[in-house]
Amino acid sequence: YLVRKDVWIMGGDGWAYDIGSGGLDHVLASGKNVNILVLDTEVYSNTGGQQSKATPMGAVAKFVTGGKSLPKKDLGLMAISYGHVYVASVAFGASDSQLMKAVTEASSFEGTSLIIANAPCIEHGYDLANELDQMKMAVESGYWMLYRYDPRRLTAGQKPMQLDSKAPSIALDSYFMNENRFRLVKRRTPDLYEKLLESATAEVRWRRTVFEKLAEMSLSLADAEAAMQAAE
Repeated sequence: YLVRKDVWIMGGDGWAYDIGSGGLDHVLASGKNVNILVLDTEVYSNTGGQQSKATPMGAVAKFVTGGKSLPKKDLGLMAISYGHVYVASVAFGASDSQLMKAVTEASSFEGTSLIIANAPCIEHGYDLANELDQMKMAVESGYWMLYRYDPRRLTAGQKPMQLDSKAPSIALDSYFMNENRFRLVKRRTPDLYEKLLESATAEVRWRRTVFEKLAEMSLSLADAEAAMQAAE
């Protein structure tokens, strides 16, 4: 009775992006004061490495042995569209302080919060002893963005989206070539790999542009209060 309790729902991307997405969406829409942590490995890890809707463009997985031709579902952007959900994208190896900010903010948020965490998996095909370095490269290449969307900032007259990662500083190919799920495509069909890499690079740029625009957006204090009242 004396200590505030946090309720956390934890699951993988196969559940959050795919087979359990309807239930997750119901929770996000409810506005209930619960926190959700998604460990995003980008495959159905514990059932053999099948592709999920989180599997990235160009990656090999079961049922896409030639490399996935479409980009992954943007779960964070979908959650942000509700307006009343706290949403963060984190990668421990890239920034542990940003991760802790996200967890602290989500915990204190009186409503539904969603944290999407970059997570390593043996199906990626690299030495997991190097997982923190690989997370860092994912962020540096722009493949994985760090951000925090906090609806409370609107009512304070601030911009709700905080983009915590910088623009890409290394080529996407540098990140891909560290993982066997991408190297296999290049080894088997180099021409196809180049096409997928080009499309994936363009998608990374486009997604960065979208989030940069979101980070610029704000409302007047009166409009923000009206929007939050409508959400409630």
